[in-house]
Amino acid sequence: MNQSKLNQSIKSLLLCSIGLLMSGIALAQVNSNSELFKTLKAKDSILFKIGFNKCDLEKSAELMYDDLEFYHDKGGVTHSKEAFISTMKNGICRDDNPEKVYRFLVEESLEVFPMYNNGKLYGALQNGKHFFSTDENMSFENTDNYALFSHLWILENEAWKLKRVISYNHTSVEK
Repeated sequence: MNQSKLNQSIKSLLLCSIGLLMSGIALAQVNSNSELFKTLKAKDSILFKIGFNKCDLEKSAELMYDDLEFYHDKGGVTHSKEAFISTMKNGICRDDNPEKVYRFLVEESLEVFPMYNNGKLYGALQNGKHFFSTDENMSFENTDNYALFSHLWILENEAWKLKRVISYNHTSVEK
C-alpha cells in the first residue's frame, strides 16, 4: 500500500472512531421523556422552586445527603447539608434580606446521564444552565446572571438524594 492510501485509510479510521465516540456520548444522555429525566427534573424543581425560591429549607434538606458537598466558583466549598442549609437560612433566605434572589432553570439546557454499577442504576449526573434574578418574573433573555451546574444524584432505597453539587461559570452578561 502506498503512503497516500495509508494516510487516507488512517484518516477514514480516525473519522469513524470520532463518529462512534460522539454517538456514544449522545446515547449516554437519557431522553427528556424518560422516567429518570422527569424524576430528576422534578427533584430540581423541589430543590429550587420550593427550597431556594420560596425558602422552604426543610423540603430542600429532605433531598440531600448529610455529607452533601457544594462547590461554588464564587462562594467556595460547603461540606455538609447542615452547613448548606445554615448558609441559605442566614443568607438568601434571611427574613430581613432586602433583595431576594430567585433561581430559574433554562429548561432546554437540562441533561441527565445515568450511572450504573454492574448494570444496576445507582446514580445520575444532572447538568444544566440556570440564571438568577431579584425579579420573580425574569426570563433568560433579559437576565444578566447565569451559571452552569452539575448535580450528582444517588439512588438509595428507591429514593434519589443529592450528594454533590458544582455551580460554576457564573457570568454577568451585558444587556
